[in-house]
Amino acid sequence: MEFDNNVPVYIQILSYLKELVIKRQLKEGEKMPSVRELAKDLKVNPNTVQRAYRELESEGIIVSKRGMGSFVTSDSNSIINLRDEIAKDTVMNFANRMINMGFSKKEIMKIIDSYVEGE
Repeated sequence: MEFDNNVPVYIQILSYLKELVIKRQLKEGEKMPSVRELAKDLKVNPNTVQRAYRELESEGIIVSKRGMGSFVTSDSNSIINLRDEIAKDTVMNFANRMINMGFSKKEIMKIIDSYVEGE
């Protein structure tokens, strides 16, 4: 993982982990890597990973079990909500950028349709 110097590292780790959950590379109820393990893999301070884990826990994406570690939530509604939230944010950012560049709704939809259809 390469980090962007303009965005706090813990936020980038948070986004990365959310994406893994959405893509089901981290499945419901699955044990998360330990803080130290992930910090070592990402070459960051364990406190940075811990901060991302705390945020995920406060958002209900992961649950911590004393002495056992952290686990992806088993609540499928939380994961569905996360997926919807990220999708809406992504579309909103894209649409706002396109509108600010002067594209019409029709032009934006045409671009999306051609991209999704692989043209």
